[in-house]
Amino acid sequence: MADLQDELRTATEVDALDALAGPFADEPYEPVSDPDAEPLERAHVILAAHPVADGYSGLPWALRHLPWFDLELGESAVDTDVPRMREGHVGALFWSLHLPEGLDGDPAVGATLEQLDLVKTVVRAHPEGLRLALTAGQATDVHNCGRVAVLLGPAGAAALGDSLGILRSLHALGLRVLTLSGVSWASEAGLTRFGEEVLREMNRLGVLADLSGASADTVRRAFAVSKAPVLFTRSAARALRPHPANLPDDLLAELGAAKGLCMVPLTAEQTGPSVRDVADHLDHLRAVAGPECVGLSGTYDAGTAHPQDLADASCYPHLIAELLRRDWAESGIALLTWGNVQRVLRGADFTARAAQQRREPSTAKIAELDG
Repeated sequence: MADLQDELRTATEVDALDALAGPFADEPYEPVSDPDAEPLERAHVILAAHPVADGYSGLPWALRHLPWFDLELGESAVDTDVPRMREGHVGALFWSLHLPEGLDGDPAVGATLEQLDLVKTVVRAHPEGLRLALTAGQATDVHNCGRVAVLLGPAGAAALGDSLGILRSLHALGLRVLTLSGVSWASEAGLTRFGEEVLREMNRLGVLADLSGASADTVRRAFAVSKAPVLFTRSAARALRPHPANLPDDLLAELGAAKGLCMVPLTAEQTGPSVRDVADHLDHLRAVAGPECVGLSGTYDAGTAHPQDLADASCYPHLIAELLRRDWAESGIALLTWGNVQRVLRGADFTARAAQQRREPSTAKIAELDG
């Protein structure tokens, strides 16, 4: 079994790398910008070729409170709309289905379904700007059509109601990321036997595990159990800012070894008050975890304050310009903005295809494994 698991890990990485263009292709990366141009001008050119895959947006919950909105024309009541995403070169956006604290059981399941329905309604109402995507390939196709790809998730673990059948139903409705925290089977004590079975079923389906906010024991067990890459959708470097959702260097190094992805949130609370502070976190994560393991998470419309010059979804070029001033190569920026998310999505898809040939849908119950 260990040999099979090692083979699966290796094949996942190879498939993901071979499927990507640019930095992961056999031929050398070809720069797209003029190195003599101003950093902000270069940033726009690079992002036009390698757009941002934004790891977390609180837009679904924010839209619930608006009586009327039009994201294609522009909506001043939120941080994210189609014109600003185009200005910021956002090519894909993960829409959070997280719920207010305290909801669990049937109310959490029902509220998550309502969030899913809202997202699909919003996307259908804005066909010139938004399209749903379920895979890396679909996200690329949507971007090539001039739209922003909407990916569903992360949702909270409470949305499952401790049922693998509900997990499969949510996946069938489009869910692609689930946060493993805040439930009995993924707690400060780590993953229980049922929690490990949930993670295996997520691997079989192609649902990515989000570990932002999870305990260190849960994180390490997820690294060991998951055959697909894992995500941290909103985590930065604890060595630079001691926020509980930020990661210490030992976990960042383990993340790099596991070929996961840490998506740095653009929030003053977690990364600092300036664009330079965010760039410091990106430098640190790249040095500790590796350039293939760092991504971006705007965390817009999630009720948090943002660093100066990064107030909304239009501001990504300012961050990329700062990285260019720090001598980041175009190939590294291409990984940061688009390539690393593509790798993780493709890795999850490959793992799911392989697992479905070897594993039937799990019928495990929490009472049987954790009772």
